[in-house]
Amino acid sequence: MTTATVGIVLVSHSAALAEGAANLAGQVSGGTVTIVAAGGTDEGALGTSAAKVVRALRQADQGAGVVVLPDLGSAVLTVRAVLEDYGGAGSVLLADGPFVEGAVAATVTAAAGGDLKAVAAAAEEARHARKL
Repeated sequence: MTTATVGIVLVSHSAALAEGAANLAGQVSGGTVTIVAAGGTDEGALGTSAAKVVRALRQADQGAGVVVLPDLGSAVLTVRAVLEDYGGAGSVLLADGPFVEGAVAATVTAAAGGDLKAVAAAAEEARHARKL
């Protein structure tokens, strides 16, 4: 029997950006973590969609909770609005970290069996990862 891992939702103004970050993070985990992209509007334009976020939360939740990582300001507002009404809000954490680095760090931690708080913390701590 396998243990459920924490799911990850990537909320971006761009569908391509969210899907690209999800693809990168998914390859790092070897496909062991459910990562769902929720990018762009329902019409395919730049922006965010509450409906896409709700669908992504439901898809990503495999029983161990979900960490949501947004890209920019209004994505945060969209996620916060969704979480006010979302039934599983206690099992969802909004992480304040860099989008790409946070997604990868969260995925690695989830793949290693980290719990909800550890996965969110990994996403947030990724802001301190130096590149040079």
